[in-house]
This record gives sequence, C-alpha cells and structure tokens, in this order.
Amino acid sequence: MSVGGRWRVVETPGYDMAVSGAYILFDEVGGEFAFDCLTGSIHGSCDGDAVQFTWEGSDEMEPASGNGWAELQDDGSLEGEICLINGDDIPFIASRSKTSSTAC
Repeated sequence: MSVGGRWRVVETPGYDMAVSGAYILFDEVGGEFAFDCLTGSIHGSCDGDAVQFTWEGSDEMEPASGNGWAELQDDGSLEGEICLINGDDIPFIASRSKTSSTAC
C-alpha cells in the first residue's frame, strides 16, 4: 500500500491544534498540507509505505520551512511529523480521506 493520496489529520498528539479541515496530500511530485495556521508545499514523492520530505510554506502568515516524514501503520492510519526549522516538531495521526486517490 502507498502513502499516496489525501489524508485527513485526526490528531496532533501533544499539541492543541485545530484539526478540523487539517490534511496532508502526497502525490508523484510532492504534495501539500494544512495544519491549523501552518501550511506548506511538500517536495519529495511518495515511496511505498513511508516517505521523507522537505517543505516550504507559512506559519501564521510568516515564511516557514522544514522537513517531515510519514509512515503507514498496520491499522491503515498514517503517522508522521512535520518539523519546522528552528521550531517545533509536530506529530500527527491521519486517516485516508474517503475521496483519496491511492495512485502513486
């Protein structure tokens, strides 16, 4: 199975972030994410059941960048982390969006 497609963020353990509408999307050339006021474009394609990537975007409308990773779990969920350069490392748990494409 592939991490490719759209994922709905259901939890950010240890962080008080609004997850309503939060998502992460992986495709052949990268993707994008939105967690509360943190948004970014992902650089790095999905690769099987795990992915490592860099990203550029904004945090509360200020330029931000960093890296991250995500890995499929046995229960079908996606666990990973969005890391900000000189900032926080934000863990997340996501479930596959019902309208997700699994092509990758």
